[in-house]
Amino acid sequence: MIAATGVKGLDEILNGGLTAHRLHLVEGDPGAGKTTLALRFLLEGHRIGERGLYITLSETEEELAEGAASHGWSLDGIDIFELKAVEQRSLGGDVSLFHPGEVELGEAMKTLLDEVNRINPARVVFDSLSEIRLLAQQPLRYRRQILALKQHFVNKKCTVLLLDDRTAEAHDRQVMSIAHGALELEQSSPAYGNERRRVRVAKMRGRAYRGGFHDYTITTGGLAVFPRLVAASTRELPDKPVVRVTSGNPDLDRMLGGGLMRGTSTLVAGPPGSGKSSLVAAFAIGAAARGELAIIYLFDENPNTFVTRSVALGVDPRPHLASGKLVLKQIDPAELTPGEFVSSVHDAVEQGARFISIDSLNGYINAMPEEEFLQVLLHELLTYLAQRDTLTFLVTPQHGFVGALQSRVDVSYLADNVIVTRYFEARGAVHNAISIMKERSSAHEKTIREFKIGAGGLTVGAPLAAFRGVLGGTPEFSGDAAELFAGGS
Repeated sequence: MIAATGVKGLDEILNGGLTAHRLHLVEGDPGAGKTTLALRFLLEGHRIGERGLYITLSETEEELAEGAASHGWSLDGIDIFELKAVEQRSLGGDVSLFHPGEVELGEAMKTLLDEVNRINPARVVFDSLSEIRLLAQQPLRYRRQILALKQHFVNKKCTVLLLDDRTAEAHDRQVMSIAHGALELEQSSPAYGNERRRVRVAKMRGRAYRGGFHDYTITTGGLAVFPRLVAASTRELPDKPVVRVTSGNPDLDRMLGGGLMRGTSTLVAGPPGSGKSSLVAAFAIGAAARGELAIIYLFDENPNTFVTRSVALGVDPRPHLASGKLVLKQIDPAELTPGEFVSSVHDAVEQGARFISIDSLNGYINAMPEEEFLQVLLHELLTYLAQRDTLTFLVTPQHGFVGALQSRVDVSYLADNVIVTRYFEARGAVHNAISIMKERSSAHEKTIREFKIGAGGLTVGAPLAAFRGVLGGTPEFSGDAAELFAGGS
């Protein structure tokens, strides 16, 4: 049997939830969300008609109620038993100051188990083990007490969460070995930005689960867990037709060998201001005009700036924004976890998005606490998007305006297609050039063309043969000025 936790993402990781009628450990530093998870677990049980008991050894009932109210929850129907009840029975009266070591462990546990037998709950939470550890005082006694608790609850067919705040001097592995399952909640504070939290299933006997770390946040309403994307666990759409997606510009489509293949990823690289975002916007608007849902994730600019710039360049997204076929989502790298972003993309695609753009990868890198894993994460994401037949664009700005340009991270080998934009000088004016460096699905044109985005939209010129220094990063044109657009780009 399975006992769902009530946290959607966590239940997905656990393939439905925790093993029922077993004892599970939840470890985490103070503030990691253990109590929030435990309350959600009991409320889920209450929703399906299972009685729940919260045994609090460190918080008062009032504090628990306040914490639940902050999430919009009511604890009506959840039984709460405080340590104060143990205190009164053991010491014979009201005591305003209490030290756990003054109470005999056997008497304390007897009182707690009497309450469990009286209520007969299906779900139980112990918060927290640090108090039981103090009562036990000796490791052997502590281990024997946990084993006794485990046997008692298994016999009563209870599903139990033991919360541990990791306040022991050394990391305690005793309960980990006894528990049927174990969850580890971690939180860290980057040099700048919000806290980062992640969860890992450290152990779950006899059950398959999604391993590794999974990002999560604590929001109003509880924990939001974002399962790590594993492309191998998703299925490709059946009978996917081979479809080429056009940009709406015949010359650009000709350079691409007839357009981009649906289900492929395209990297657009170039110096700042060379037309990368406008090029992607043209494809996005084309997708929206065909009735497809297109989503652009903006890391480096806000939606108003994007719209204003696009309109000025003759690429007007406003009608499609109004229809809902084009969606601009601004991302704050300081507040976003990589897992949360990937989950957002996954949900958008499952809800019908056929065009995804990440603008730009530099902003995405800033959201990654460990850059060395960016390529692995992107590989999983791009593989998944390909399986879902989604057209994907990655925009990467390169450092500088002229000379040998470099990107902060090289993901060109991951992309199916690579489009490069460049500046070049001719006759005292600055022009923009475009070339297709890679196109896996067809024979693409290998020429260099001038392009311009203006009031008339996207314009691509004829192939320019008289170029030199292209591979050096500073293309120079020495041909006839009549071949160029008047006035530069």
